[in-house]
Amino acid sequence: MRAIVLHAPKDIRLENRPKPMAGRGEVLLRVASVGVCGSDLPRMLVKGAHRMPLITGHEFSAHIEALGEGVEGWEVDELVAVAPLLPCNVCDQCMTGNFSRCRNYDYFGSRRDGAYVEYVASPVQNLVKVPQHVDPRAIAMTDPASIALHAVWKAGGTTVGKTGAVVGCGPIGLFAIQWLRMMGASEVIAVDVTEAKLELAREAGASVCVLSQDVDKLTVSADVVIEAVGLDATINTAMSIAAPGGHVSFIGIPVPDVTIANRTYQAFLRQELSLHGAWNSFGAPFPGPQWHTTIEKFASGDLKWEFLISHDLDLGELPDIFRRFDARDIDFSKVLFRP
Repeated sequence: MRAIVLHAPKDIRLENRPKPMAGRGEVLLRVASVGVCGSDLPRMLVKGAHRMPLITGHEFSAHIEALGEGVEGWEVDELVAVAPLLPCNVCDQCMTGNFSRCRNYDYFGSRRDGAYVEYVASPVQNLVKVPQHVDPRAIAMTDPASIALHAVWKAGGTTVGKTGAVVGCGPIGLFAIQWLRMMGASEVIAVDVTEAKLELAREAGASVCVLSQDVDKLTVSADVVIEAVGLDATINTAMSIAAPGGHVSFIGIPVPDVTIANRTYQAFLRQELSLHGAWNSFGAPFPGPQWHTTIEKFASGDLKWEFLISHDLDLGELPDIFRRFDARDIDFSKVLFRP
C-alpha cells in the first residue's frame, strides 16, 4: 500500500508499505479522507515525531475493510470516525474520564503509524458510529471540530447573550466560531492576519472581523475568547480583548517559548480573567460527547464544513504540498488527501 513516511523533519517520502492485518479486538480500515492538522506542520517540518520513521496523519475517516477476532457490532464497508488518541485506560486521568490528559497514551500519526496511508489497523475502541449519509470528508474533520467544541466548553460552555471571540481563523477557529454561535453568542469577533481568512470567518458566522494589526481599534471586548494559533502575538491578543471577568481558552500549540507582555499580564490580574488550557477533544465515555455532538451536527447540517476545504488531493501529492507549506508559497485552509 502507499504510505507517507516521515524519516526526519522535511524528509517526507511516499513509500510502499505492507498492508496491515486486523488483530484481536481490532478492525482493518480503508482510509477515506485524511486532513492536515496544524500540529502536522511543526511535527513534519521542524520538530519531528515522537519516533521516526513514522507514518503521520491523524484526522481521518475510513470504511471498515475487515473485522478482527472478537469484534462485534460493526459491518464491513461501514463508514466510521476514528479517534486518534489511544488512552491507557488505567491512569488516574483515564479513570476519572479525563482521557485528553492520559498519562501514558498512544496516538495515531505521532507515536504510532497513522493515516497518511491506504489502510490502518485500529482498536475497535477508537471507532465512532456515524450516520452513513454523511460525507467522509466531513467525518475526517470530526477531530478538529471536536477540539474547538472542547475549548468552548472549557471556557464555560454556554454563551447565550454573550460576546465570543476567536483569534486565528484556521479550521479549528472556524469551527469555534460556529460553536459559539450555536451556543447563543450574540456577537462573535474574528481576528486574523489575512482578509482571506476573515472572509471565511464571516461565512462561519463572525459578526465583527478585524485584522491583527487593527485589534487596538476594537470597541467591544469578549466574554469568551478562543485562541487557536499558539504564537506570542495571538496569545497576547486573546488576553487583551477579553472583557472583565472573561474566559480565555488556549488551543494553539506554541513551538518556541511564549512571552507574555507586562501589559497583558496586568490585564489578566486587574480584569480577573480566567485562563483555560484546552488539550485534545476527549471526554467520557470515550471518545466523549465532544465527538458525538460534532457528528450529530455534521449529520443535521448545522455544522458547516465544506467551505473550509481549500485542497482535496491525491495522497501522492502530500510531499510536494508540505514542501510548499515550508516555502510559504501556498494559501490554504483545510487540506485533505484521498489515499
